[in-house]
Amino acid sequence: MEQRKIQTGFSGLRVLSLESRRGPEMAKLIASYGGQAIVAPSMREVPLETNTEALAFAKSLFAGEFDVVIFLTGVGTRALARVVETIHPLDEYLEQLRKVVVVARGPKPLAVLREWNVPVEVAAPEPNTWREVLRALDENSATAPLAGKRVAVQEYGVSNAELLNGLAKRGAKVTSVPVYEWALPEDTAPLRAAITAIAKNEIDIILFTTGTQADHLFKIAAEMKQEDTLRAALSKIFIASIGPTTSERLREHAIEPNMEPSHPKMGFLVSEAAEASRRARM
Repeated sequence: MEQRKIQTGFSGLRVLSLESRRGPEMAKLIASYGGQAIVAPSMREVPLETNTEALAFAKSLFAGEFDVVIFLTGVGTRALARVVETIHPLDEYLEQLRKVVVVARGPKPLAVLREWNVPVEVAAPEPNTWREVLRALDENSATAPLAGKRVAVQEYGVSNAELLNGLAKRGAKVTSVPVYEWALPEDTAPLRAAITAIAKNEIDIILFTTGTQADHLFKIAAEMKQEDTLRAALSKIFIASIGPTTSERLREHAIEPNMEPSHPKMGFLVSEAAEASRRARM
């Protein structure tokens, strides 16, 4: 009986996901917990065609001009390697990484680096925000000092000013290395339809898995001249955020999330949002 209660936690509620690449997977998860899944892709990953920053990073790394390299995402870690491979073999690149202090923001870049047998000196714990990165570096300052060190940061999507500033305040000479960026999907019709549905109170729950989804939602709403209407409607909807980084971005848009899951993973987000929304209706 308890298992059935959990699996039907959404009880037919209309649940909006803004996932793109993992949209079908998210829809299945929502349906498995009794929700009506509505998926409106909000992002498109755009590789940088001519990544001069990444190529400059490779040149500096091979010249011994970096002391620390910080990897923020698994996808970005692999993408950076592909760019470097246009001028150096992968094994030579990995050998250069083994000569510097390597830092991983979370489990995804950590897994890639372990696959490559690249030692990781510092790994930030959950929830894997910039704060945990800086805290982990502070706690490991004896083996991974920052003062006077030349630090490269593999960036993802948008630049993380807080992390870059935090490193600089600790005396690091910081170089950001953008590898890919997020753009609006080529077809924004589903996102526009979602905004209209939100404004008409036709959405009960929204699941955010990255702050960029919120940015793009409000960008399209502004184009539709529905920004204020959207914000007012969102204040009445159950908002589930995958973790602190996403929640911070939501708050920048004056949206307070109702919950975060116990672990910043999609499965936990859906299952715990279903249960939290069920409790909210009791």
